[in-house]
Amino acid sequence: MKKIGFIGAFEKTDLILYVAKILTEAEKKILIIDTTILQKARYIVPAIAPTKFYVTEYEKIDIAVGFEDLESLNKYLDNIELNYDIILIDIDAAEMFDSFEMINAEKLYFITAFDNYSLRKGVEIISNIKSKTKMTKILFERDIIKENDEYLNFLSLSFPIEWEKEKIYFPYDQGDLTAIIENQRISKIKFRNLSDQYRDSLYMLAQDISPEIKSGKLRKIMKNI
Repeated sequence: MKKIGFIGAFEKTDLILYVAKILTEAEKKILIIDTTILQKARYIVPAIAPTKFYVTEYEKIDIAVGFEDLESLNKYLDNIELNYDIILIDIDAAEMFDSFEMINAEKLYFITAFDNYSLRKGVEIISNIKSKTKMTKILFERDIIKENDEYLNFLSLSFPIEWEKEKIYFPYDQGDLTAIIENQRISKIKFRNLSDQYRDSLYMLAQDISPEIKSGKLRKIMKNI
């Protein structure tokens, strides 16, 4: 079972859902855990009679909301061992990073745009990490600006973060936002109205999480979503 962390203050619920959809169609059993303060999955993912904490299914993806650690989630599921290929964990607080033992995750992604709140709040989350940790940057910006990346490096300079060489860029595009909002309204995950760049970045992310999935299969899956 792979444990994958998505760290940061930038809105990332839909991004995680979209990459989970790809992996599910590739016959992976996926669980998303929303540990965020606002728990946006409650409002994006349809659920029947949601309680303080619950697990629901959406587009063949299991989604858990309201849990403070894997132990409490396992107990909720009647102490049945978590039987998933991949667990994707959405985190926007240092406490949850520690509670879910993300230091032991197979992969960690730091997600941010470059507005002051997203960037500085995101850096605050990782400022409490004490041991050397590898992370991959997922950067949302309209144009790729070298100075933005350098500024992030500067802000995190005193932390034991080792940034992976490869970065994944997503467009900060109004057309993609419109497509995402429409998908929310119809409670479906569809890729057809997303920009080519957004789809290419989703492809890169899915391949990075599960490199064993052949490139051709991944492309075919995405074409049919």
